[in-house]
Amino acid sequence: MIPRPDRRVRAFVAGLSLRWKIAALPAAGAALVALAIGMVIHQARTAQVAETARESAIAELYRVRQLYELTGHVNPQDTGAALDSPELPAALAADARAGSRNTYLDLSGRAPSVWAARPIGDQVLSVRLPLGAQRAEIKDLDRSLVVWGAVVVALAALGGAALASRLSRRLRTAAATARRISNGDLDARIAVAHDGSRGTKDEVAELSAALNTMAASLQRRIEAEQRFTADVAHELRTPLTGLQTAAELLPPSRPTELVRDRVAALRTLTEDLLEVARLDSAAEEPELAAHPLGRLVRSLVDRLGCVVELTVPADETSVRTDARRLERILTNLLVNARRHGGDPVEVRVEGPRVVVRDHGPGFPDTLLADGPQRFLTGAAERGQGSGLGLTIAFGQARAIGARVELANHPEDGGAVVVVTLPEASREG
Repeated sequence: MIPRPDRRVRAFVAGLSLRWKIAALPAAGAALVALAIGMVIHQARTAQVAETARESAIAELYRVRQLYELTGHVNPQDTGAALDSPELPAALAADARAGSRNTYLDLSGRAPSVWAARPIGDQVLSVRLPLGAQRAEIKDLDRSLVVWGAVVVALAALGGAALASRLSRRLRTAAATARRISNGDLDARIAVAHDGSRGTKDEVAELSAALNTMAASLQRRIEAEQRFTADVAHELRTPLTGLQTAAELLPPSRPTELVRDRVAALRTLTEDLLEVARLDSAAEEPELAAHPLGRLVRSLVDRLGCVVELTVPADETSVRTDARRLERILTNLLVNARRHGGDPVEVRVEGPRVVVRDHGPGFPDTLLADGPQRFLTGAAERGQGSGLGLTIAFGQARAIGARVELANHPEDGGAVVVVTLPEASREG
């Protein structure tokens, strides 16, 4: 089924950006106004030419009739005067034979002219005046109207395009700022121009001010939550230290082992919370330096003592990173793979990238779609935990300018994490 033209037009208009719609609006309005004014001027000038031509034809007919009454004959070369002219329009001839004087105007034929006729006895006296010059004048007027109408439409289109471009630029700036805020840049704001003399702002300025207010409110809430998390974690360190010391003094037994294990887990969680708070506040600066990635990853894996299948290429790629923070990232990724994934766990160095893969159930769809969320570990089949490991890995990666990507292997499943580091040569 072929869509109707109106549907295609609506689809085309709906597909246009706001910028082009606004630019087209004044151009369309100017075109309609120019068309209306042009038609009015054309009709008025045509009516004026017709009235003048008819008056001239009647005056000429009166003169020719007087000469005919004096001389008794009509000179055909005199303004096309004739008796019972065969070229006389039938309607005009019928009116004259009925006893009335009338005119006939023809501006659209090959030979534009105006006729005037009246009865003379049982004959019809007529005159014919050419209107070629008048029709040429009307055509020149129409061309001038078209040209000036096009100029007016072009100026309106340029003005609309300038206005639409300014409005579109401001809206795109607002959209870009909103995206920066959604990506974590809570200090991003839209510059809003205030006019104190008028005391008013346009709709885009109101939208920008509302977005700035929302961003400021969101920033205050997030910063308050970050301070609360840091304060809670900091206040927990002192009693946890005493609790760990007391647990060490307990006599060896199975309950003692359980207490020490839970105290250690709680202490680890507290340290993780403190680290997340430091990453959120960007309180620490990374110590970036050039490192050969293969040797660095090999030494980190050896220190961790994890059973992994390590693949390092012969040709080294130097990256600019903080070795301590990279170790923290890889530690969390390997712990996550060992805890929630399945053997074997693979670590591959591919140029400036480190790929960590396990052979477990893979990441849940919500984690792949939304990224890591604090205190959420995803699906039940990936086990239980505090849910801070991936959050810390992503935070540390942002701090050193790295990028972390999560995926599931397309063939045989398993979680795949790719850490891409900036190359030292490019940074230099």
